[in-house]
Amino acid sequence: MSNLVVLRREMVEIGTLLEKKGLIVAAEGNMSVRLGGHLFLVTPAGKCKGELKVQDLLEVDSKGRCPLGRPTSEWPLHQEIYRLRPDIKAICHAHPPWATAFATAGRDLDGQLLTETAQILPRVPLAARSLPGTLEVARSIQPHITNHDAVLLANHGAVTVGHTLKGAFELLQTVERLAQVTLLSELAAGRCGLDQEMLKKLVERS
Repeated sequence: MSNLVVLRREMVEIGTLLEKKGLIVAAEGNMSVRLGGHLFLVTPAGKCKGELKVQDLLEVDSKGRCPLGRPTSEWPLHQEIYRLRPDIKAICHAHPPWATAFATAGRDLDGQLLTETAQILPRVPLAARSLPGTLEVARSIQPHITNHDAVLLANHGAVTVGHTLKGAFELLQTVERLAQVTLLSELAAGRCGLDQEMLKKLVERS
């Protein structure tokens, strides 16, 4: 089985998981994988990610040319991330409700609240509000994506990157859990983050 076939099947499976886990509804969200050279595998525009078939996925070049269909309208966002982050191989964008609530409220996320995220996700910054499907979205992440693997998009959801599509998807789930616990902890008794000594120990263990 070729690597491309494996990647296509994985993207279909993760699209199903995005919907099942409530991270997207209807035709929301998009994914892409760097294939090597100037080619990328991306989700199509206007298609429910929970109903994708391997033949629905499209190959796009770095200039956005896609002769066999219409790629996601957020391709400019993906394109800019790949340009700024040559180290990453995959991107996952969705509208997870807890994280999107923070993005809509104009708040970023402090990963130091949880021991599980203090090392891998110390902060999830908030990009400026921009019009979906435009170059504005790509520009909005420029100040953040170089130093962060997850970014909240104001009033629009979250985007995560990884060395694999599975890794980007798992990071998206982590962002959503962080947002959920952050809000619940504030409702319960106010935030109580890790003390500096604990953070130092976590860093030393990494």
